[in-house]
Amino acid sequence: MQPPPSHTMNVVIIGLAISSSWGNGHATTYRSLVKGLHRRGHRVSFLEQDQCWYANNRDARALPYCDLQLYESIEDLKDRFAMPIKHADAVIVGSYVRNGAAVIDWVLSEAHGVRAFYDIDTPVTLSCLRSDACEYLRADQVGAFDLMLSFTGGPTLTILESAYGARRALPLYCSVDVDAYGPRDCRKDIDLGYMGTYSADRQPGVEMLLNEPARRLSECSFMVVGAQYPSALQWPDNVRRADHLPPNAHAEFYGRQRWTLNITRADMRAAGHSPSVRLFEAAACGTPIISDVWPGIEDVLEPHEELMIARTSEDVVRLLREVAPYEAQRIARAARARVLSAHSSERRADELIAYLHGAHRGAGSPDEARKVASA
Repeated sequence: MQPPPSHTMNVVIIGLAISSSWGNGHATTYRSLVKGLHRRGHRVSFLEQDQCWYANNRDARALPYCDLQLYESIEDLKDRFAMPIKHADAVIVGSYVRNGAAVIDWVLSEAHGVRAFYDIDTPVTLSCLRSDACEYLRADQVGAFDLMLSFTGGPTLTILESAYGARRALPLYCSVDVDAYGPRDCRKDIDLGYMGTYSADRQPGVEMLLNEPARRLSECSFMVVGAQYPSALQWPDNVRRADHLPPNAHAEFYGRQRWTLNITRADMRAAGHSPSVRLFEAAACGTPIISDVWPGIEDVLEPHEELMIARTSEDVVRLLREVAPYEAQRIARAARARVLSAHSSERRADELIAYLHGAHRGAGSPDEARKVASA
């Protein structure tokens, strides 16, 4: 393994998408992380397969903070990027990359620097590995990486190490670009809003925590933004819908909301320790958050101090009716302060670089590495 330079690192990321945020949560996560790395002086190349559904909804054809390269196929990837992979200080392959298992085999054979897998969907990945149905990662590949970086922390990291042989499983949560997400002076014309791509396992939460409160609060205004919702779904009359908002419109959307709703996918809720990027975006924008509950949420934002928890429709109705505006804003200010200090692009980039240097040195146990990054 080649030693990384003491300051600047040359990092190559092969990920699902950074050029289009349509219908995926990967793009905004990668953009924030890569921008943080760039601001810390590191060089990043991002390799993305050019897929039609993203090409038709591309909201970032070029990015000033990384070298974005699109490839047509795995053969094209190998032909054009063998040398950058070979000479990079670190190569990171992300979850849900098309033909990901084959890409990983190639990276593991070619890369001389630190080799890492970044799982933005860890609970889903583990479920697929158990049934031998994961198309972007094989179980035998887990232990071949120097690092398994996970969107999910807590006990999931132990499972990756004990059951699948990961050398080091470390949390790398999403983050927020605080330059792009901040308070906006907007008219509050949405009492409760929600942003999220449709998923069948998350829709019961949308029904319970947004649609049912909307039916009970006919005088209030609600809005749902997200792609891929079935046309047959029925929405209350006071719920507006939009299929997609590009990232540069997110802050204004949060600014229009009196409260925003966070709903977690079932696998991630069960695993816990899986904060959504929407939590950090909303908090950075100074919008009070109502969230479903999952293990470890208090390690990210403190319930009743930095966000409010809702388990039932009645909880949402009570919060919308009873919490005074000054109290909601106190909670929002506390959440914003927490996110700026612990969940910014630069903070997450610092954690990643510490992990990469630690992997090169082979220093310390995974527990020690996690403590260093959280310090």
